[in-house]
Amino acid sequence: MNTAKSTSTSMRTSYKLTKTGSEQFEDLTLYRSIVGALQYATITRPDLAFRVNKVCQFMSKPLHQHWSALKRILRYQRGSSTLGACIFLGPNIVTWWSKKQQTISRSSIEAEYRSLALATQEVIWIESLFS
Repeated sequence: MNTAKSTSTSMRTSYKLTKTGSEQFEDLTLYRSIVGALQYATITRPDLAFRVNKVCQFMSKPLHQHWSALKRILRYQRGSSTLGACIFLGPNIVTWWSKKQQTISRSSIEAEYRSLALATQEVIWIESLFS
């Protein structure tokens, strides 16, 4: 999946996953481990929750169409990692930003650290603006 192209959507809206329609996927362990990892990712990526839930419904007997849907979710996740922050002064938002990551983080902690560093930089700028 390292060389796979990213996609802008995680699942086609017209695509319906069913229990029949294609051959059974052979590597159950691979399918289940990727789905499990994606379930963990939904904690920090709520936009993936619905799609991951759909592929979870077929963990007992996945088909090739479910594997294709799972790969599409991975391609979407690869191309949509973003950093962002909102800076508030009391109840009012002063500034906000979001940008696409230029590198892929190896962990959510690394991504949070990068976001925190950029947010700290923004707070220091606002502090200098007020003084």
